[in-house]
Amino acid sequence: MTTAVARPTAWRRALGRPALVTGSLLTALVAAVAVLNERLAPGYVFATSATDRLAPPSGAHPMGTDQLGRDLFTGVVRGAHTSLGVVVGVVVIAAVIGVVVGAYAGLRGGLVDDVAMRAVEAVQTVPRFFLAVLVVGWFGPGRPVTVLLGLTSWPFLARVVRAETLSLRERAFVDAARSAGAGDLRILVRHVVPNIAPGAAVVLALTGSRVVLLEAGLAFLGLSDANVASWGSLINNAQPYLEAAWWMSVFPGGAIAATVLGMNLLSDGLADLFDPLSTAGEHRRTGGEASLGG
Repeated sequence: MTTAVARPTAWRRALGRPALVTGSLLTALVAAVAVLNERLAPGYVFATSATDRLAPPSGAHPMGTDQLGRDLFTGVVRGAHTSLGVVVGVVVIAAVIGVVVGAYAGLRGGLVDDVAMRAVEAVQTVPRFFLAVLVVGWFGPGRPVTVLLGLTSWPFLARVVRAETLSLRERAFVDAARSAGAGDLRILVRHVVPNIAPGAAVVLALTGSRVVLLEAGLAFLGLSDANVASWGSLINNAQPYLEAAWWMSVFPGGAIAATVLGMNLLSDGLADLFDPLSTAGEHRRTGGEASLGG
């Protein structure tokens, strides 16, 4: 005699995926550091000290100091705030444009879909990094670069959202909503967006990791705001001291690596969690174990 099989809860399924758990913890840690940056590292980030130049990690300076005696821990913590601020701005812009374009194109189809996909292809051909260099030259660093990255980071999300919407528009609940007199906007808000949200979250997590690298690359080349701390600029300052002061490059580089790794693992974990084939396989395994015990 077999017993009824209880489907695993969302929390149990999430905790059973090491990539998702690790990625979530790393991303949450970086986000917490970014939010609490002034409490974790109070004081002026560019404060110099003639007596503490190139000091190795110690109790007074957990990550050592640079060639001007500036505390590296303060710079790394404030750099988290800078990088995550750019990531949030880019992800919000990309999410709005990508979801609207992809969902509307997939729902309407026809000429609207064709025009939207040609626009996606046009934006995908834009060399973002070199265009960002030009924007810095014309408008200066800061918000213009964040806006540019946001306006060029949505095409992949739009493609994913469109593909899922094409599938959703053939479902019975969408036909029922149309039969009840619902317009395109209501269908998008009430039926399409909630169903494409998991896939969009996967893409946006991956987009965030790419933005971290882009922001660090621009800062490394000296194209960031000189008035704010950035991981890329910290690594740039460390280049002449790679042998004499290893900590100057290791700690900001490790911060970049941990952030990118966390977001990539988060994206992979979410993709696995929301994969219907993976979920079905887990249910079968759970059912088999319950049947054996019944």
